[in-house]
Amino acid sequence: MMSSLVIYFSRNGENYFGGELKNIEKGNTEVIAEYIQELDGADLFKVETVIPYPDDYMECIDVAKKEQLVAGRPKLKEYLDNIDQYDTIYVGFPNWWGTLPMAMFTQLEKLDFTGKIVKPFVTHEGSGFGSSQKDLAKLCQGAEIRGGLSIPGASVYDAKNTVKVWIDE
Repeated sequence: MMSSLVIYFSRNGENYFGGELKNIEKGNTEVIAEYIQELDGADLFKVETVIPYPDDYMECIDVAKKEQLVAGRPKLKEYLDNIDQYDTIYVGFPNWWGTLPMAMFTQLEKLDFTGKIVKPFVTHEGSGFGSSQKDLAKLCQGAEIRGGLSIPGASVYDAKNTVKVWIDE
């Protein structure tokens, strides 16, 4: 039996949350990734950078913007080398400057998505997927990319049923 995997990036610390800056213990994207694990039995792979992003929200978005401007590929603590044993790959991330955090590019570019089903999900504060779906199409070449799930960060804790409906689509 084939199985599923969630590849995600998530950041705790100071986040823009429901219109204000708040410190959160667990990143919004991680909350959704854990729902998927619980509901679908998926394995989890968290993309983490060697140099952590600043806890301060404004500093973090500044670093993220600079990385994007130079198409940076931050080094990761650990790399997933292949996804051969999975048929469905959930790809989760916060929307940073209109697309995936550059750390997700670092990881996804290393994988062969041929013949896989990719189900993207994004957490955001009003920007939805931005242009990330175009980038995902390039990063996950050969995959069948299904409809994505877009969840405002401020409502992740109320989104479990929404996630279930999306998984079952």
